[in-house]
Amino acid sequence: MRPPEFWNFREGRDSAPMIRFLLTPISWIYGWAAARRLKTTQSYDVGIPVICVGNATLGGAGKTPVAIYLLKSLRRMQINAVGLTRGYGGHEKGPIPVSERHNASDVGDEPLLLARHAPIWVAAGRDDGARAARSHGAKAIVMDDGHQNPQLVKTLSLLVVDAEIGFGNGCVFPAGPLREKLEPSLARADAIILMKPSVDYEIDDHLTEQLKGKIIIPAYLAPQSEPPKGKLYAFAGIGRPNKFFDSLRRHGGDIVEEIPYADHYKYKNEDIENLFMLASEYGATLITTEKDHVRLPKGYRRGIQAWPVSVVFEDELTLRRLLHPIIQAASAS
Repeated sequence: MRPPEFWNFREGRDSAPMIRFLLTPISWIYGWAAARRLKTTQSYDVGIPVICVGNATLGGAGKTPVAIYLLKSLRRMQINAVGLTRGYGGHEKGPIPVSERHNASDVGDEPLLLARHAPIWVAAGRDDGARAARSHGAKAIVMDDGHQNPQLVKTLSLLVVDAEIGFGNGCVFPAGPLREKLEPSLARADAIILMKPSVDYEIDDHLTEQLKGKIIIPAYLAPQSEPPKGKLYAFAGIGRPNKFFDSLRRHGGDIVEEIPYADHYKYKNEDIENLFMLASEYGATLITTEKDHVRLPKGYRRGIQAWPVSVVFEDELTLRRLLHPIIQAASAS
């Protein structure tokens, strides 16, 4: 689904107060179910460090680039760190390791991106996935998503927050973007990765107040290369497609048109053929995110540019201090 606009507004007409009022009873049920699951589930201790990279809201906040950074960092230190994910959008329930034979329909898009940097396990049950990973030699686990999943004991919980929209209107789904009530979500987080659209972005006072008392590590996503030259026809099916479009423009991309799709959208042949036709009318190159690119039908990928990004931490020292006990424990095991 594409997040409704009223999720981003706390007051005024744009906040759709009547719709929010009508959805509030469902939010109570959704929030109650989340709280009950967290309270009643017995968490499994897999015996090796588990770093959870999650978020408090539905939609993309930048979790996967953070997970990639952690996996690469740990593995550079000769620690056999592996990724663990549910594999949203794929039909495999696991636990299975991601391999070259898999596509997005099998395991989802995020595991395919993660698997370019480290071994990745997909498992509907995170405890089962952790057991399988450890039995195959894992010394540390980086869990992409799972802040609201209580199946595993977590050594370090990092909550990724989009600095532009924060926690939206502060309501629980479907009245707002929150996966659970904000207070317990923040309480379980050891640190906040505050993902800014650019290095000079100024944080909203309301969000600053909400995060008061938490360890905050500002970060932003930086492109690994400049946008391609010439006219660009951009499309994206991520949590917030406008983040991709805005970033392209900010770095000099000449976008003639942009098309947003729903998060994790499964592209069909006719979708891509239509995009090629539209782009040709402008004499433009099709461009999308890495996450979208792995979901494209294989026969069309060569003609479409992917624009990869990576995370940059403004306070890398604080993050490394948080990781230090995990590095020691993983090295000792």
